[in-house]
Amino acid sequence: LTMKVQAVAVWGKIAPSHSITAIMITDDQQTIITGSQEGQICLWNLSSELKISSKEILFGHTASVTCLAKARE
Repeated sequence: LTMKVQAVAVWGKIAPSHSITAIMITDDQQTIITGSQEGQICLWNLSSELKISSKEILFGHTASVTCLAKARE
């Protein structure tokens, strides 16, 4: 049995600050990953029409994210 769980972050009228300090795009060019000065990592969907929409925001770093790298399989 496999379960898929999605996390949802909720905030008020103003989203958390995300001052981009690092950026990377996946090999399939469908996802952009950004790191921020505030310590978050964000995943963004990139459509074939080059429209960007938010996918996920990951919290937990206590320092700025200044570098992103792909992991090997």
